[in-house]
Amino acid sequence: MEIDERSTAARIRDAAIECFATEGIAGTTARKVASVADVSPGSVINHFGSMDGLRQACDRYLIAITRDRKEQAMAAGPNLDILAALREGGHPHLMAYLAEVLTDNSRAVSELVDGMIADAEIYLSQGVESGMLQPSADPHGRAVIMVLWNLGLLVMHHHLDRLLGADLTDPDFGSSPAIANYLTPIMEIYGDGVFTAEFMANAQEAMAALADGAARTDSQHEDAKGTSS
Repeated sequence: MEIDERSTAARIRDAAIECFATEGIAGTTARKVASVADVSPGSVINHFGSMDGLRQACDRYLIAITRDRKEQAMAAGPNLDILAALREGGHPHLMAYLAEVLTDNSRAVSELVDGMIADAEIYLSQGVESGMLQPSADPHGRAVIMVLWNLGLLVMHHHLDRLLGADLTDPDFGSSPAIANYLTPIMEIYGDGVFTAEFMANAQEAMAALADGAARTDSQHEDAKGTSS
């Protein structure tokens, strides 16, 4: 018989991730989590205070795992073995958990997303330093867009599976041949890009003019306020 060496709190947290992923937020109760973790319902509350406290612990674990894996990947630089990185462990239900909770328009989800973006800014800058990524004129904006794009793709995972046969929530996705259906277009978009150099030059010129116009408008508003006062 295999001995589970995780602490009781870790077993409850992992059971909660599984339940949230498979039963949904509304369908997950302390009793269900306790049953999966093989503890008493009272133990769930004793360790986490409430179901909200348990949910927060799951979110913190998700952020920590994501941060650790991304930082390791960025530190590897251009020589990163992307398939090996995707195969590496983590909780088998973590992506399904994230796909489920992201549909909950709550403060908890806002805090989760904000935490992931803050971490993304850090590991993206590490990727620039290691030679994996190109520098960005707007590191914060790039982090926001990349995180939200990826989270949106996860929320739409049923359609991704339907159209490309790639299920991001599958615990074995990292070792599935279907991963190529997902990675090939991702690498094309992030690597070679979509727009031509000529188009990008024109677009960047237009955006610079837009930003300059916005700055002048703000300055005029400030001057008007100063005059009126």
